[in-house]
Amino acid sequence: MKTKIMFHNNCFDGVASAVVFSDFYQSCVNSSAQLFYKGLAHKAGQIFDEGMFDGDENVIVDFKYSRSPRLTWWFDHHQSAFLTKDDELHYLTSPDGKACGRKFIDPTFRSCTKYIATVVKDLFKYSNPTLSELITWADIIDGALYPDAQTAVELNAPALRLMLVIESTRDERLIESIIRDLRVMSLEEIVKQDYIAAVLENYLARHYKAIDVIREHATCKGSVVYFDISSRDVEGYNKFIPYYLYPDTLYSVGVSRSPHRSKISVGFNPWAKMPRQHNLASICEKYGGGGHAVVGAISYGPEELDKARAVALEVVEQLNS
Repeated sequence: MKTKIMFHNNCFDGVASAVVFSDFYQSCVNSSAQLFYKGLAHKAGQIFDEGMFDGDENVIVDFKYSRSPRLTWWFDHHQSAFLTKDDELHYLTSPDGKACGRKFIDPTFRSCTKYIATVVKDLFKYSNPTLSELITWADIIDGALYPDAQTAVELNAPALRLMLVIESTRDERLIESIIRDLRVMSLEEIVKQDYIAAVLENYLARHYKAIDVIREHATCKGSVVYFDISSRDVEGYNKFIPYYLYPDTLYSVGVSRSPHRSKISVGFNPWAKMPRQHNLASICEKYGGGGHAVVGAISYGPEELDKARAVALEVVEQLNS
């Protein structure tokens, strides 16, 4: 039997969610299932096509909802989990949605990993203590529970170095190896594996370069640090760099570009000395994006860079209002 697990790609919480669900699934649902993995990315236009759901069972974790009748399990914790109102209505009213007992959402959880672990423990009486370290770090990373910006940016902990690799790589096989190894290894053990060590130094060098590039392009606009790095190859930068460089700012808005999209990243400084006044997911949803109250993003086509720049400046204005 083929079980396909789709997860938020290049995201520590997405990868950790896939690990925890895999462990639960093979322990409680089907021990003989063959598990296959596919990372999903936010992009402009259609995210899902029916051909993606080619497993005997199909799972989505830490990513948006699909109405596909072939989707059998779903977990998410994002405020903007539904692409359309029709998707939300399907989840709430269809026998294939919430009523099936295998599709769950709760935006009050900081990480989808912790949410999955909580649901499977409460409803299916399953937990695995060996995954406790991973679950804790997923909550720290996705909830931005670092003591300071230095911890978040200097990346000294094994979990944060693994996060850098996950966010930086475009090698699907490497991500799959991490998922499979996280079920049986500690974070420190995985970081020492040859296939991680082979790429880590290069990604650390790129990370340090990204700090310099953002420093070069960033300007403060009221309570917002704004930067447009669309002309530079720094997609997937550490989202805490703006607060590392500008510790007194409240928000950050950045424009970047890849072959697949023009992206606006919006964030709130978790170490800000003033309370947050805006729900960033709600702001991003106005432009077709989404996320959480404290971090969000908007995606346009790669050819729509001018539109992304204009929208980013509108968002800056709203955050300063």
